Amino acid sequence: TEAAFEFGWLHTGDIAREDAEGFYTIVDRKKDMIISGGFNVFPREIEDVLGTHPAVAQSAVIGVPDEKWGESVKAIVVLRPGQSVDVDDLMALVKEAKGAHYAPKSVEFVEEIPLSPLGKPDKKALRAQYWSDATRQVN
Repeated sequence: TEAAFEFGWLHTGDIAREDAEGFYTIVDRKKDMIISGGFNVFPREIEDVLGTHPAVAQSAVIGVPDEKWGESVKAIVVLRPGQSVDVDDLMALVKEAKGAHYAPKSVEFVEEIPLSPLGKPDKKALRAQYWSDATRQVN
């Protein structure tokens, strides 16, 4: 935690946006941000959109290596029991809500998403399987 302090300030690693009225909203963690083709993509915003689909129980969004864009958006999705959804429908849902650069380039359906000791999606573990052989690395 000592490394998180700089000049008396605690650096949490959170990224926030200021609205027109001067209020700040935390968008995501800096270490989870995806940089795809020069765009900063925040996984939490995509996960929030995916969560609005009635078939989606849980999702985690990560950046995976991409030769052209550096990273591309990948959604890992757990469906509700007995539900199904077309990948293109999920991609279109995000594209409509957030724009094309936020839309996942790939979607993987899984039975469960690994969790950290705090009960949150373990994105480091999810990313590791895609970045272990890459020449460029992310945390």
